[in-house]
Amino acid sequence: MFKNKINAYIALTRINKPVGIFLVLWPALWALWLASGEMPDIHLLVVFILGAILMRSAGCVINDYADRHFDGHVERTCDRPLVTGNLSSKEALLVFSFLCLAAFILVLTLNKLTVFLSLVAVLLATLYPFMKRYTYWPQAFLGAAFAWAIPMAFSAVLNEVPWQAWPLFLATLVWSLVYDTAYAIGDMKDDLKIGVKSTALLFAPHTLVWIALFQSIMLGLLIWIGLLFHLRESYYISLLIVLLWFLYDLKRLSQQDSQLAFRVFLQNHWIGLIILIGIVIDLG
Repeated sequence: MFKNKINAYIALTRINKPVGIFLVLWPALWALWLASGEMPDIHLLVVFILGAILMRSAGCVINDYADRHFDGHVERTCDRPLVTGNLSSKEALLVFSFLCLAAFILVLTLNKLTVFLSLVAVLLATLYPFMKRYTYWPQAFLGAAFAWAIPMAFSAVLNEVPWQAWPLFLATLVWSLVYDTAYAIGDMKDDLKIGVKSTALLFAPHTLVWIALFQSIMLGLLIWIGLLFHLRESYYISLLIVLLWFLYDLKRLSQQDSQLAFRVFLQNHWIGLIILIGIVIDLG
């Protein structure tokens, strides 16, 4: 019984599926390195790494709570603990509150501006799961939630958020439109059946064209960021690798295979790591 409960909490928080953590963490680390101009303070690294784990887990919990009446109708999500009854809605809300509180305690070790910005992070994380009922752009809200670590990172280092942070925020948001649209391709049939919205449904049958557009916008923004922060060869080599990876993703997505599209989503976090390696080597 105890083991089953633990497994249910693991499934609820998706702590055993770290891809989402990486999608939050890599952009946060981009921002920490760029704001610091070198390796960031160890304290900041610990706070943002643990914060990414806690807030991504909290986001999964509130997502399952929001979708508890829909997930049973979707093959991919029908075994989630709120659907099967292994956990109750009350337990999910308690876990969500605990995770947010733990993340907030971490942020309290930083400056006041970063503490204030963290409240916006909680709002975005809470808002996102409900957006698929009202707009075809829930992926943009996900992107804003994931990218909010960027102004927080600049604030934590500089005690202000310079305007140069916002192109990086936008690049991260646009990146979410790339990978989460790929993710949504696999759910299109079920989403139509239960009446929820996504960019994959909005763009069909021209989804590939839109993903290519978002990839191009992201790369353009990242080139601009390189110029703004005076980055050099290693950073631009990382962008060249990202370009090649994007072309490979487009080739795979063109096969219109939902499982392959989900694999594209799962592997997209490597793009964030490649960019981070370019930044770290450059600022070495």
